[in-house]
Amino acid sequence: MNRRPRLLATAAAGATAALLLTACGGGDDGSKGNDKIAGADTGGETSGSPSASATDSAARPKIELPADLTYTFEWPKTGDKDKDAVLSDSEQFIKAVDMAIAEQDPLHKAYRFYSEGTAAAGSQKFIQEFVDYKDRITGAKRYYSANVKINADGTAGFVYCEDQNKAYNKSLKTGKIEITPKSKDNYVLYNSRLRVNKQGIWITEKLTSQRGSSACQS
Repeated sequence: MNRRPRLLATAAAGATAALLLTACGGGDDGSKGNDKIAGADTGGETSGSPSASATDSAARPKIELPADLTYTFEWPKTGDKDKDAVLSDSEQFIKAVDMAIAEQDPLHKAYRFYSEGTAAAGSQKFIQEFVDYKDRITGAKRYYSANVKINADGTAGFVYCEDQNKAYNKSLKTGKIEITPKSKDNYVLYNSRLRVNKQGIWITEKLTSQRGSSACQS
């Protein structure tokens, strides 16, 4: 029974990479979460959150992706510099993981620039699944329903949705694209915790996911 990696931006925090057994029927990532997108993580909002003004001067890795992989981020700016920096750096983290998959490098410096802790460890495992099967991601990915909260302790919580219905696995050996039907399981709810580092980059430390979330299908 051939089990191939299922599309998911990163793995659930503290768990193995989320898989859907596409060759053998449906699967589940096993993550538990709240379907209601009301906020992210814990803590109250504060005006004394860390400044992200240093982000422009940071030596960011260049993100280069295959031409057949496109993104739509329906994340309008909030007008708050810290919240907007969380949105921007999370976007780069997502793309960096996909670049590591395309380049078949589980220890790629780009995603590690934007993540630490269990989020980085989970991403490494997830990327390794694609390396083992010599696959990468193609198609179109859509992100929406973003909700950012700057917590009293200076961390940030970020909840968002992903629509994977037009994104597929592509074999690097044969070039074959594994077209999968539209499904509720292609809607994924994410809940992440971030902190700003000395460079002014919002680093994703923890990330949980819930596939098939009703909150992302409304």
